[in-house]
Amino acid sequence: MTRASALRIGTRASALALWQARHVAALIARQGDAPQVRLVHISTEGDLRTDVPLWSVGGKAFFTKEIDRALLACEIDVAVHSLKDLATRLESGTELAAVLAREDPRDALVSRGGELLRELAPGARVGSSSLRRRAFLAHARSDLAALELRGNVPTRIERLQSGAYDAIILATAGLKRLGLEGHITCHLPVQEFPPAVSQGAIGVCVRTDDDQARRWVAALDDRGARLTTTAERALLASVEAGCQVPLGALATLRGEELHLHASVCALDGSSRLTVAGTAAAHPAHAARLGERLAQELLAKGARRLIAAVREVDHTVAAP
Repeated sequence: MTRASALRIGTRASALALWQARHVAALIARQGDAPQVRLVHISTEGDLRTDVPLWSVGGKAFFTKEIDRALLACEIDVAVHSLKDLATRLESGTELAAVLAREDPRDALVSRGGELLRELAPGARVGSSSLRRRAFLAHARSDLAALELRGNVPTRIERLQSGAYDAIILATAGLKRLGLEGHITCHLPVQEFPPAVSQGAIGVCVRTDDDQARRWVAALDDRGARLTTTAERALLASVEAGCQVPLGALATLRGEELHLHASVCALDGSSRLTVAGTAAAHPAHAARLGERLAQELLAKGARRLIAAVREVDHTVAAP
């Protein structure tokens, strides 16, 4: 049998993105008669616009659209994304061929002095790049000062250690994948800090007409990760909330039952709406669960909270 031509995997050049792309490449290589793989580094808007908070920039898909456009232009064959960055409406002509087994989806607090969240002094400076984290932090500790935090994961930790912040909040998954979990002070409970939709999951896209690439990528799909992220992404799509809206959600699979919990929070932490529900562990049921809970959130007033967030100046001070 003739070995297939090399697969070109498109990825951002950050340490975490490269880890994810190399992980996908390694999984493909384990398959019998797998093709050679070549990584193609692609700069995205999110990489280039480091001077402003992400939520102050109009539009979506800051870290994905350039990679997906390269996919559609046949400059690459496979696109690897942090699934939380991928818009719920995919670029026409592309498909999400695999969702890899999910890493720990929780947020993590990394504090300079080892303090837990409740132990941080009033006015302590907490860095985050996420509007969602900022809102839920205000809900839990309105006396803390939220500061903007950009850069790759190692850079963020270096800025904490240099004294620019008293604590920072990062995704546990990224810390673990880069071997930096030793910096974690504590994991933030998902009931108080629901993670970003699909946090901890890696999504792999191919062109809809590329059967060859799909053959190698589809084998990487993890049933549990696909079900949980399907429910979460369906909720996000139905609420019509982009990454600039403080919404968190987490689905978990318990046997053959899917559980989904989601919250929307006012930016100042003054109001929070929460819903939860269950469904059978099936892709169609997962999507319907997300859609149903989205409607419950909207009925409770989520649209008002989202509209209020979009009307204010989201600029967060940097140290």
